[in-house]
Amino acid sequence: MTWSIVAHDPATGAFAVAVTTCAFAVGASCPFVRSGVGAVSTQSMTNRYLGPAVLDGMARGLSPAAAIEGALAGDEGKGMRQVHAVDRQGRSAAFTGANCVEWCGDSTGEGVSFAGNMLAGPAVIAETRAAYEAHAGLPLPERLLAALDAGQAAGGDRRGRQSAALVMTTTEDFPDLSIRADDHPEPLVELRRLHSLWLRQRAPWLNEQPSKTRPSGNTDMDAIEARWAQAGLGIRFRR
Repeated sequence: MTWSIVAHDPATGAFAVAVTTCAFAVGASCPFVRSGVGAVSTQSMTNRYLGPAVLDGMARGLSPAAAIEGALAGDEGKGMRQVHAVDRQGRSAAFTGANCVEWCGDSTGEGVSFAGNMLAGPAVIAETRAAYEAHAGLPLPERLLAALDAGQAAGGDRRGRQSAALVMTTTEDFPDLSIRADDHPEPLVELRRLHSLWLRQRAPWLNEQPSKTRPSGNTDMDAIEARWAQAGLGIRFRR
């Protein structure tokens, strides 16, 4: 019912998942990322416990293939599951259960994996991968969005479209970017709109937020107020 991309950018250390489907709120159930560890998407008849289990396995040093195998070992419904993952070494692996709804399949590469089920046909994954590879010069979020657009143009989810999500982490214990279109007639268009807002309103200030290397973030009230004044907000801290 879904197709997705899990990816690692070694230049920035980022891990990301981009996913879309004809079902409500795909971002609430499929994508999982962990800084310094990897990215996972669990889909088809989704078992959300598989995402953290695969990340835990990779955190212990297991390859994505071994981590997926271990996570699925106790799942009686594994024939209906689809799971794929990438780790910090750029290794990737995918599992498409024997009982997933056609068309279903996956395609893995260095630092990236593509997988989907209940799709219009194999061209969805093939075109998603081709676009991802063709846009190697783009920042990772834009590259993922371009790839999903290509997959949608190839037919996407055979039932139609409803939701999409993009989540990315770099150095922290929480995502730098986490956007969702939970119920929209054009979820990928909406996801691009949200991404453009993130670029303008959130991304420029990420380095001022509390972080592992700077636990309190920027606490210079004068500097913060000066930026607010420049933006014409007319607000000040209480002193």
